[in-house]
Amino acid sequence: MKRAITLTAISAMTLSALAAGPEAPAKYPSAPADGTVDEYFGTRVPDPYRPLENDTSAATAAWVQAENELTRSYLDAIPFRTAVHNRLTALNDYKKQGMPSRENDGLFYFSRNDGLSNQASIYRSATPDGADAELFLDPNTLSDDGTVALTGLFQSPDGRYTAYTVSRSGSDWTEIYVMDTATRQLLPDHIKWAKFTGAAWMGNDGFCYSAYGRPEQGREYSMANEYHKVYFHRLGSQQADDTIIYENPAEPLHFHTADVTEGGRYLVVAASGAGNGNALHVKDLSDPDAGFVTIEPSQEQIIEVLAALPDGRLLAYTGIGAPNYRLVAIDPAHPARADWEEIVAESPDGVLAQAALSQSDIVLVYDRDASHHVFLQPLGGGPGREITLPGYGTVGISASKKHPELLYSFTGFTCPSTVYAYDKATDVSTPISTPQIDGFDPEAYVTEQVFYTSADGTRVPMFLTYRKDLRRDGTNPVYLYGYGGFNVPLNPSFNPNRLLWLENGGIYAQANLRGGSEYGEKWHEAGTKMQKQNVFDDFIAAAEWLVQQGWTTPGRLTIEGGSNGGLLVGACANQRPELFAVAIPRVGVMDMMRYHLFTIGWNWAHDYGTSADSPEMAAYLLGYSPLHNIGKSGRDYPAIMVTTADHDDRVVPAHSFKYAATLQATPTGPAPKLIRIDSKAGHGAGKPVSKVIDEWADIYSFVFHNLGITPATR
Repeated sequence: MKRAITLTAISAMTLSALAAGPEAPAKYPSAPADGTVDEYFGTRVPDPYRPLENDTSAATAAWVQAENELTRSYLDAIPFRTAVHNRLTALNDYKKQGMPSRENDGLFYFSRNDGLSNQASIYRSATPDGADAELFLDPNTLSDDGTVALTGLFQSPDGRYTAYTVSRSGSDWTEIYVMDTATRQLLPDHIKWAKFTGAAWMGNDGFCYSAYGRPEQGREYSMANEYHKVYFHRLGSQQADDTIIYENPAEPLHFHTADVTEGGRYLVVAASGAGNGNALHVKDLSDPDAGFVTIEPSQEQIIEVLAALPDGRLLAYTGIGAPNYRLVAIDPAHPARADWEEIVAESPDGVLAQAALSQSDIVLVYDRDASHHVFLQPLGGGPGREITLPGYGTVGISASKKHPELLYSFTGFTCPSTVYAYDKATDVSTPISTPQIDGFDPEAYVTEQVFYTSADGTRVPMFLTYRKDLRRDGTNPVYLYGYGGFNVPLNPSFNPNRLLWLENGGIYAQANLRGGSEYGEKWHEAGTKMQKQNVFDDFIAAAEWLVQQGWTTPGRLTIEGGSNGGLLVGACANQRPELFAVAIPRVGVMDMMRYHLFTIGWNWAHDYGTSADSPEMAAYLLGYSPLHNIGKSGRDYPAIMVTTADHDDRVVPAHSFKYAATLQATPTGPAPKLIRIDSKAGHGAGKPVSKVIDEWADIYSFVFHNLGITPATR
């Protein structure tokens, strides 16, 4: 009864008038400018705020300080901002437990956060339910402010040692430490300036890792990264003595990542950076004279080794010859594609998203209409079976040839990640961790999947999540999220911060745009290079459909996206500004003419193309680049808050700096145009819980204020 009364009160409050609050700034900070003009195949393109690319200069630092002071004064004047922060804090304060993984010492390791710890800690237990859990590693002790994040855990084959990787302040730069597994005592081994790497043990006395050379001082987070190498580190030695075991000096822009198959027979090196997938090179460690064998020379599609089979062949997951992906067995002695044996054929009904070996089955996870389905296929052949899932969701698998248990995690829009143990004999899934959020009833909400038509007639799926008592009366606030790129699918996922939006009668809409992998490689390619406009058309069509179907109006519609999704939001705000009330481009790729010149931006060329490719490609990029098309529609823009961070070395903050400076200097209507610049933070991964809550409190306060809604915060 009490919950029903609360919901009724919230419903009334979401439509209340906004109390007096901050208005759009009358004046924005003056950004450093130098009048730079670039030329691309005869076309002159101004880049007046080029000085903002120097993120360590005094002029940039002064501008950043002025922008943050302006944004902070605006947000802090919103009367309900503190209440929003408090409610988000309460929604995040619940026990979260990750997927257990049985490691080489026979124990189960898993992450756990009992509530509001900035970083999840690692525990270990003799059983997957963690009944006798012991704290193994607490990354919260590695910094005073929670900005050191644990990014990986890698145990030696005998279980004696555990290497772990960390990042600082959200950077992609990685450090590696080693500890004695039993005693948890640190060894002196310490690797610095590694990047895009784990620790692949090659025997029990050393591991492989990938790294660049030490970056130029003062440009650690902006200079282009080149010559990625694979090193071997022997325990007890200095990093300076580590040996290079794989490199390709002819290709400075390739990534090289190493892994070792279970059992230790094969060293596998994947090379990427020049295509949609990766090349694959394998070395037989059982033969001291063996060199690397090239299994796949091209980088046109993904190929990933899952396991070494008892007969010496490699079980691989690949999109080669199968846009929806398949499993093949490859003999390294006969690596030609014609000699591959198909183990699991490509499915016409879904995209093979994951695969893992258990003791008696291959576990197959298919993506069908952007939601996961799990099947068991017996290793010896015969009919398979589907594991029944609770609904629309995303699955993770924990299985091994060495151990009998099969564990999986399931999460959905209103379902926090829950771990299940599956009993094959009874076909029963038993939850072993079920998160509970105080005051949140998932049964009060519903998720439905809809399909709409994009500009060229393509059918696009979208998920809608909202309260069951919501009325489709055209007044509902909608938060529309998208990504659309790099073969990344947007499957259902849980975010406790999103609950504040849903509690207040908001609709969360997630559109599965082209450029992702929801329907395989063809869906991905349809949103790349000179077809990138399809992604923007899909997103705009989603917004139009929501209005046409009576869910909302443009005055109640917010769009948000991060990274490539920040590009999406920036481009759509330029092309259809009247369709949205609020836009939140987060850590976005906003300068399409120069993105490839910073850190690893060159790696995105297979999706975007570059301004150096051809006159046609340069003109196409210039035609939608968020930075270069501000104000060209001549229509008023929505309220915009850009977000970035000082340690983002994935999409450097210069993108957002130049975009925000241009927004503020261009007549685009009276709505505010702000930038929120986080400190000691990066692209998003590993951000401390306290910083996450701070950021979402600012985003939601900005959104609600500019929609004219005073949110209920209980």
